[in-house]
Amino acid sequence: MVHDYGTVLLLVLLGIILVAMPLFIQRLIAPSKPSYEKLSTYECGEVPEGSAWVQFNIRFYVIALIFLIFDVEVVFLFPWAVVFKELGLLAFVEMAIFLLILIVGLIYVWKKSDLNWVKLRLKYARGRYRELGFDNPETK
Repeated sequence: MVHDYGTVLLLVLLGIILVAMPLFIQRLIAPSKPSYEKLSTYECGEVPEGSAWVQFNIRFYVIALIFLIFDVEVVFLFPWAVVFKELGLLAFVEMAIFLLILIVGLIYVWKKSDLNWVKLRLKYARGRYRELGFDNPETK
């Protein structure tokens, strides 16, 4: 029994060594001469403006994830459409259930208003939307 665990321990140590050794060798060999140009943000040859750590609104990420989810699901529709006649009624019912789940997800996202760029009903955002021409979001 100890012999079995010894083999596992040996393989874990070998894995750690195989990961750590190239990192250690790279640290020793690689030249390191940091300068302002090397440490600055690269923006396609343009002079960078401001910090590279700009915080984006979370809605950009939410819309991107929703797009990816529905875009990847559409990829599953193409092979099904190619062999639709050969698969028969069972495949049609399965795809109908699949599309029903997608439609329910889309309705859920739509109802939560996650597809809107500007959310008007925010708890602590009374004066934020005056420049956009919207009234107080809590009065609506």
